[in-house]
Amino acid sequence: MNLLLGASAFGGSTMSIVFIVVMFAFLYFFMIRPQRKQQQQHQSMLSKVKRGDKVTTIGRLHGVVDEVNEAEKTVTLDCDGIFLVFDLSALAKVTPADGGAAVAPASGAAAESEAASEAPVAESEATSADSEADSAAK
Repeated sequence: MNLLLGASAFGGSTMSIVFIVVMFAFLYFFMIRPQRKQQQQHQSMLSKVKRGDKVTTIGRLHGVVDEVNEAEKTVTLDCDGIFLVFDLSALAKVTPADGGAAVAPASGAAAESEAASEAPVAESEATSADSEADSAAK
């Protein structure tokens, strides 16, 4: 009889250890890993910032990059003639000076749906620009 009780107690502790391992795996795959991916995307976005890029800060201030100081990890923004210095980590979104698409760290499904909705708009703008150029040439 004691042998049976001891076996069930051992099985219970094994199940609790398995449960804890499963919980750590769940936390890693659904919380830690996506956050690390997002941090890497944000870091790559910050490393590509250059003079003339249009940026938005985390406080939703819009400006144009005037200077990037890699040593101090700061960026100077020109906001309609007012020059402000921010930490590079304060940038939320970067639009390249050459008119490319805005670069912002992706945040899951919202970023995918936003990217999907922007693609048709870009195509329609390109089509309307081509038709305007054709009509101006005639």
